[in-house]
Amino acid sequence: MALKRVVVTGLGALTPIGKTVNEYWQGLADGVSGCESIRQFDATKFKTRFACEVKDFEAIDYFERKEARKMDRYCQFALVASDEAVKDAGITKENVNPDRVGVIFGSGIGGLITFQEEVINFASGDGTPRFNPFFIPKMILDIAAGQISMRHGFRGPNFAVVSACASSTNAIIDAFDNIRLNKADVVITGGSEAVVSAAGVGGFNAMKALSERNDDPQTASRPFDKDRDGFVMGEGAGVLVLESLEHALARGAKIYCEIAGGGATADAYHITAPHPDGLGARNVMTVALADAGLQPNDIDYINVHGTSTPLGDVAETKAILSVFGEHAYNLNISSTKSMTGHCLGAAGALESLACIMAVTKDIIPPTINHFTDDPELDHKLNFTFNKSQHKTVNAALSNTFGFGGHNASVIIKKYVA
Repeated sequence: MALKRVVVTGLGALTPIGKTVNEYWQGLADGVSGCESIRQFDATKFKTRFACEVKDFEAIDYFERKEARKMDRYCQFALVASDEAVKDAGITKENVNPDRVGVIFGSGIGGLITFQEEVINFASGDGTPRFNPFFIPKMILDIAAGQISMRHGFRGPNFAVVSACASSTNAIIDAFDNIRLNKADVVITGGSEAVVSAAGVGGFNAMKALSERNDDPQTASRPFDKDRDGFVMGEGAGVLVLESLEHALARGAKIYCEIAGGGATADAYHITAPHPDGLGARNVMTVALADAGLQPNDIDYINVHGTSTPLGDVAETKAILSVFGEHAYNLNISSTKSMTGHCLGAAGALESLACIMAVTKDIIPPTINHFTDDPELDHKLNFTFNKSQHKTVNAALSNTFGFGGHNASVIIKKYVA
């Protein structure tokens, strides 16, 4: 059976630097930091008191009040971004078969805010088990995929993907595979996360994973900088509409780009730390290139995982040098987490969107907040520090790596008829 070509026909985003795809891309291209003091809860006693939050998000601007109360913030984000993507793709009841439209969606943690609220309410009571009847369906990881399908009547493959921070990249790869194997014509895919809460910030603080640069939060996310001290928590959602090429052409859809291939591997090393030599990262990029039928020299840009952690940035750089050799010095590399923070399970989708826009606009978004070179890194590499660059981008690779040693890479290329 010949594999079908898979293209991207719709995009949606809700981010700390913009509440639509266009706003998000403009923020990336302009090098805008989305980091501010935390607004969602009183963080004054926490080691980290800042995050990259979605600004001024009010659920009632998008949903009926009764409907909004039935959804966790992460699910609200997913629906808002998917609405934008479905509209952008021009999908209607008349031009698709709903039995052939799937939803495959990722989240690393899901409804943590709901879980925290319900447990606190129970613990502060008299021990009588009084819980919100929507507690479980608000919290579970699969509910975003379910809610998207119910909202639009899509009855194709429908499930959630969880692999920590690699979740939404794995979701994109699963969507890609379902279409190229002819199990669906269209799949709505991506990821959402909203865990800027006492439990989320406190938990990551306890691991010593977060930056504690409270005196200068806007520059706290500084991937590849000598003085990086941990990642900055972000939140948001990114959504892609993937479609078989023949289906997209038949309904006259606009085409952004083509999904060329993807890969997934494990470090099999440590519950949180990357393999120090970037072994899993090296392997996943190699697998993705083979799946796409591309050579290392075909890649023009890598949107790296680049979390701003001391170990992670070094390991990923080693992996890039190992896979790309001398061509690594011709690549542009950037970490858009320097602007959005680390959106955990939504990171892969938002960074795939950054790659899609780089491919369509021929602009490389920057790694902002670079002040001091790290002697452990090879600074002959082009990290696209502090300012976006114009460059022809025929193919881009997006890396995402998750706690547990999960690695995922997806390759996006210009669409050629």
